[in-house]
Amino acid sequence: MTAVEVLLLQLDPELALPSYAHPGDAGADLRSSEGFELRPGERRLVGTGVAISLPAGYAAFVHPRSGLAARHGITIVNAPGTVDSGYRGEIKVCLINTDRTQPVNIARGDRIAQLVIQPVNTAVFVPVTALPSSARGIGGYGSTGGILSGANEPAATQRGDESMSVPREHG
Repeated sequence: MTAVEVLLLQLDPELALPSYAHPGDAGADLRSSEGFELRPGERRLVGTGVAISLPAGYAAFVHPRSGLAARHGITIVNAPGTVDSGYRGEIKVCLINTDRTQPVNIARGDRIAQLVIQPVNTAVFVPVTALPSSARGIGGYGSTGGILSGANEPAATQRGDESMSVPREHG
């Protein structure tokens, strides 16, 4: 495994820097720069006290912490949040409490999310009038079945088409 150098500006010097809990972990823990109560169904944009500079060709992705999700129903609204290589502002996390009845107290310094650094490619989008065929075809949401009895059969789709016409403009 090769480590990538990420420049980090500590905006809140009293908070611990992002860190990996165990060797081999993919996500570095981000901490809350404030204490607050998150009521059932409430969401809040929370600062982490850090800003980063990623090398070109990399992005950082802000993921929920599994323990917070399992124990308290706390997750991230736009998971994973994307930090582009050109962004230089504070990393913030949009938390939401999915528990229907219990508020959750987050203390300053609590670990609220994980930051995963990954290489990314950019695309060159090439307009065409048709796409090549594939085994899946246009089968989308639910096309491979479900977990309810009788719902394990794929929905009728137009699989195996030679090509799929795509409108060039949407109106």
